[in-house]
Amino acid sequence: QVQLVESGGGLVQSGGSLRLSCAASGSIFSANTMGWYRQPPGKQRELVATITSDGSTNYADSVKGRFTISRDSPKNTVYLQMNSLKPEDTAVYYCNADVFTFLKRYLEVWGQGTLVTVSS
Repeated sequence: QVQLVESGGGLVQSGGSLRLSCAASGSIFSANTMGWYRQPPGKQRELVATITSDGSTNYADSVKGRFTISRDSPKNTVYLQMNSLKPEDTAVYYCNADVFTFLKRYLEVWGQGTLVTVSS
């Protein structure tokens, strides 16, 4: 019914940059808060950044000043620009969205994840 498709992960050297994209599709009337989470190897999933429908943002302390979240609301797409990457940023990155569907249901949806590997 509603899907999130991520792209943009890969291998990058320490200090490099990557841009992740996540597009929501399906019977979406509106996408409310959208965000990125990550799960480092052997650790629990953690918040990276979120952005509300009015553009308010929230970041984990570990990425403040290096990562920027943005969205293209008409396209139901959220982006994560990651600069000055560090080896500890290595993780599977998951897109998340709170959506309201044409069937008048509120859903929380997760993407399949995209791997980001930062080499030292």
